[in-house]
Amino acid sequence: MKNRIPLILFLIAISFQVQLNSQPKHSQTTLIQNVWILDGTGSSAKKGAVRIKGNSIVAIGNLTPLLGESVIDGKNRYLTPGFIDSHSHHFGSLKKEPSGIAMTNQGITTIIIGQDGDSYEMDSLIHFFKQYPIAVNVASYTGHSSLREKIMGEKNLFRNATVAEVDQMKMLLEEDLKKGSLGLSTGLEYEAAFYSSKEEVVALAQLTAKYKGRYISHIRSEDIKLNDAIQEIIDIGKITGMPVKLSHIKIANKDDWGNAPLIVDQLNAARAKGVDITADVYPYNFWNSTLRVLFPDRDYTNKKSAELAVNKLFDPNESVLVRFAPQPSYAGKTIAAIAKERKESTAETLMQLIQIAADFKTANPTAGGIEALAGKSMKDSDVSKFIQWEHANICSDGAAGGHPRGYGAFTRVLGKYVREQQLLSLTEAIHKMTGLTAQQLGIKKRGKIAVGYFADLVLLDPSTVNDLATIENGKALSTGIEQVWVNGKMVYNMQKATGELPGSLIKRN
Repeated sequence: MKNRIPLILFLIAISFQVQLNSQPKHSQTTLIQNVWILDGTGSSAKKGAVRIKGNSIVAIGNLTPLLGESVIDGKNRYLTPGFIDSHSHHFGSLKKEPSGIAMTNQGITTIIIGQDGDSYEMDSLIHFFKQYPIAVNVASYTGHSSLREKIMGEKNLFRNATVAEVDQMKMLLEEDLKKGSLGLSTGLEYEAAFYSSKEEVVALAQLTAKYKGRYISHIRSEDIKLNDAIQEIIDIGKITGMPVKLSHIKIANKDDWGNAPLIVDQLNAARAKGVDITADVYPYNFWNSTLRVLFPDRDYTNKKSAELAVNKLFDPNESVLVRFAPQPSYAGKTIAAIAKERKESTAETLMQLIQIAADFKTANPTAGGIEALAGKSMKDSDVSKFIQWEHANICSDGAAGGHPRGYGAFTRVLGKYVREQQLLSLTEAIHKMTGLTAQQLGIKKRGKIAVGYFADLVLLDPSTVNDLATIENGKALSTGIEQVWVNGKMVYNMQKATGELPGSLIKRN
């Protein structure tokens, strides 16, 4: 009898295991049901549900919950692809704030960095992702100015590069392109690249085209030499044959306000001749940059140039100094108010602020972010025209603080330009934030709700979505963005980060 007991126990265990195996297995999927699906292609919304498994979308349509499946009731809200920010400066905040709430609160799930010619090496980004999990996806261009600084030296940039130096830059660029960089970015209005020749840029762009990369540019002028600068990027697109994108398109010269239709015509004419030129745009009439961009000829002590700036290139009464390290009390004040405080003309104050900042930099060579101006210099009707252009997508050009675009660019479009002004339909706006952006940047399996695509998703209420960030409170969270998923994980829920950090480094395919 004693010998039979172990056998009986063994048979009971086998029987129990068979019964367990015969039970239906609980699903490891998530079903988002009762939603209006805007798939990012520009197609009309359709009522249905979306099933997620792992990091991907596995089913779409009239779906019923599986046994044990996690079910989210969308409550008749709209489900869209995650927003792709084609021009972002948020990356620097992600090590300290990995939840990326500046981005997710406005529906952004992917940021494109390496903008304005300033970038990290791809190797450093690969290393970052191995060490630091973050909530959002990242893709990057290789910056022209960064290449110049490495080869020419930070203090030797105010000249054309030599042929030998360009060849060295090409070697560095080629390494990055092989490791997944999206292409080449330039910031030709900034001093680090302002003195580069068109031939230098073309040589680097041609190498980028060889690797089927793309070109994006903060062009050489956004004010008095805007037409020449636009022609330069058109020429680069024509010479290389690759897609080119004009960053944060704007008209920052009062004399040219109202000319957005003419610029759109110029871009459309180039497209008609085979140049694949597009643009991105943010929904504000003021920018955020250094005071130095207000001097087109970089002659910072020239009184006439300063007077041109205050009379034509920005409004000193509405332009706020958001950061000024040498004199922090100036931050938050307009240039006109600072001039009054200093008992100077606005032109004199503008020159003095630039000199004070330069002296501070000399005394503190490792200091960064010494000064920044929120410069009121655009006309609302021009901004609207650029937003409406069929080949323009939405971007933020934002960071995690400062200009309100860093927390609210995308929700501002949905609130102001869609719901209030009806400048765009909701379908058009979502397309400009998702599918169109992915198409123009060459990003695969994102920007669209489709089976097999990554589950980057946004659940939003179009009746309440709105931006609340201002210059005074640049970190105010948006309303109406209810839930956000990145690679199948919910990262944002009702104005709070969930703690999930599933972001990935996207490389050029």
